Amino acid sequence: MICRGRAAGIRWTAARAARLRPKAAMHPIARAAGIPGNPGSGGAAAARPQCGPVSVSVPESGHDDHRTSHGDPGMATHLASLTFDFDALSGFIARGQTTPTMISRGEFGAIGVERILRLLDREGIRASFYIPGITIGTYPDHCRRIMEAGHEIGHHGWRHIPPAKLGREEEAEELDRGIAAIAALTGSPPVGYRSPSWDLSQHTVDLLLERGFRYDSSMMGHDTLPYRIRRGDVIRDDSASGFGTETDLLELPVAWSADDWPHFEFMPPALPGLRPTGGVLENWLDDFRYLVRYEEWGLMTYTFHPLVVGRGHRMLMLERLIEGLRGLGAEFVRLDEAAARFPA
Repeated sequence: MICRGRAAGIRWTAARAARLRPKAAMHPIARAAGIPGNPGSGGAAAARPQCGPVSVSVPESGHDDHRTSHGDPGMATHLASLTFDFDALSGFIARGQTTPTMISRGEFGAIGVERILRLLDREGIRASFYIPGITIGTYPDHCRRIMEAGHEIGHHGWRHIPPAKLGREEEAEELDRGIAAIAALTGSPPVGYRSPSWDLSQHTVDLLLERGFRYDSSMMGHDTLPYRIRRGDVIRDDSASGFGTETDLLELPVAWSADDWPHFEFMPPALPGLRPTGGVLENWLDDFRYLVRYEEWGLMTYTFHPLVVGRGHRMLMLERLIEGLRGLGAEFVRLDEAAARFPA
């Protein structure tokens, strides 16, 4: 049994949205885009869903279960979150790549953090950083500066080993050690979790719920709409799969296409990386343009690694991304702040 989100054919039910909230004026960015329902375009004002669950239809599938996605929890605008996985050495160590040159690639992550913190400070943006426990021990000053700048510190494993490669007891130990490291740094346990390599195990959801996590950011069942994570899925290779029941754990979804690692990091033969920044930047802005044009609200999460995005030309790309998102009306939030806008 594994827990997975499902995205195919998801759409808002307009009648349901109308019942949830009285009609309201559309967001100015949506008005400028001429979205149907915009009072300025001659259509009726679109209803914006209220705080609380909204059923979503999945017409392409024969499966009649509906996953709960969440209507606008009092959001006045579309959200963007800049998130940073400060792996440093841990990812290379976890893969057994411990030669001096490979370790030096991880070391550059500390340089990247310094550049990122300066940029976020200039722009007045608070972000979310996901940090393995051993990275907190290796770079305590950098991690303390991240916290003191007002950024969220979320859980990213202890040794940056994907949970899918661990047994239940070992995964629980990794979680507990990472929680202890973050609590020692910040004074409180983390509320957000991001799996190393975005690969959960069949035990992860239960382990996170047992430890009081509010959200996960490792799955891809949607691109801009948070949803409740299921458990108890039965995935079969020779017949129809069965979907389990929703839990209280909120998923703030991610995507490899909105992650800097596969586009830029050189890890042959699987990842040639080293792409020019222009096309990637345009794709990332187009993701947000689509959100503004076709969704009443939503959250676009971008994932960066300081050892990747910290290179000069990519930092300039990050500056342009922030500028472009602001021009599209984005409100920048930490992921824990986004999760807090949703009902328990």
